[in-house]
Amino acid sequence: MATIAILGTFDTKGDEHAYVDQLIRRRGHQTLRIDVGTLEPARLTPDITREAVAEAAGTDLASILARRDRGEAVTWMARGAPVVLSRLYAEGRIQGVLSLGGGGGTAICTAAMRALPLGVPKFMVSTLAGGNMAPYVGIKDITVMPSIVDVAGLNRLSRLLLAQAAGAICGMVEASVPDLHQAKPMIVASQFGNTTPCVTHARATLEAAGFEVLVFAATGTGGKTMESIIESGLVAGVLDITTTEWADELVGGVLTAGPTRCEAAARLGVPAVLTPGCLDMVNFGEPASVPQKFQGRRFYHHNPQVTLMRTTLFENAELGRILAEKCNLSKGQVAVAFPMGGISVISAPGQPFHDPEADLALRDQWRSHLRPGIPFIEYPGNINEPAFADLCTTQLLSLIHSKAA
Repeated sequence: MATIAILGTFDTKGDEHAYVDQLIRRRGHQTLRIDVGTLEPARLTPDITREAVAEAAGTDLASILARRDRGEAVTWMARGAPVVLSRLYAEGRIQGVLSLGGGGGTAICTAAMRALPLGVPKFMVSTLAGGNMAPYVGIKDITVMPSIVDVAGLNRLSRLLLAQAAGAICGMVEASVPDLHQAKPMIVASQFGNTTPCVTHARATLEAAGFEVLVFAATGTGGKTMESIIESGLVAGVLDITTTEWADELVGGVLTAGPTRCEAAARLGVPAVLTPGCLDMVNFGEPASVPQKFQGRRFYHHNPQVTLMRTTLFENAELGRILAEKCNLSKGQVAVAFPMGGISVISAPGQPFHDPEADLALRDQWRSHLRPGIPFIEYPGNINEPAFADLCTTQLLSLIHSKAA
């Protein structure tokens, strides 16, 4: 038996939350009701009141209501709900969370869900589902279900969908992974289509050495998620083959992972090997989506929806300096492996993005700005050659074993 948090605005959506609460209890689980409503009296008796949520945000409900600003009220509740929910989980009082909401409720409740660790069941029934949910979900494992009709009363359709939502969250908390206590130590790796051969070979080697390898696509969201996994403290090593998201962050592409990319392992002292995988390219959508200021640059049409732009010598020099700074933050062991024969499939000799001068600028600035003691290993061939993958895995395993010694 688990305890599932029922989180929502119990004034405008009280009847609907009471309905799923009843269904969950019938299934044999307990519920813990948290009210984040601010408009009218609650229609469902909460275990944690809206006043307590406001207090967790550092304010009091009376002062919020006195200003009669619904947007401000939503903002304060979206600050307090994550504090309350994360505290309940840390205390072992909840094992999952279910919420139903419109625009304001979705903003509040998904903010609270994002405060919970990966793997904790999170289910949001929302009127906004079907649109752009990225601002609400972020990089967390929040399951979002369209409400189809507004969350505004119980009818034959809403009862069916809400019953399915209640069943879904119950199934999620009941799910288990066999033999989790026997899990292998974890390594995370970054990959792009242009570095897939390298990562595929490296993954096989690391798995044969007794590690579980999680591969993340370097698509902005993938890099952010990988950083989040590293921050969880569950990672034994990082094989950051594909640091391409920094090219998008610097130049203005669409797959940026933000300015803290490559920092999580450094801050936590997790052994890491970094390479310049796909720093030769900046990502855009279809050709018409490329900003006018880049007219005249070198492009490669990966497919009708993806346009790649070659980074320049100047941009590569700046990328080298940035990546060196990230390495220099490391509290643990870190190494850099640099393939001199091309940093992607299409930057190899004879390929569209082959530009040895730009690659040299990247290498020179990265190497020269590294603090003493960080290995910088040059390899004569291309990033996707098996020997380069072997070099990276050998170096990473050495760093991991050195930390464990």
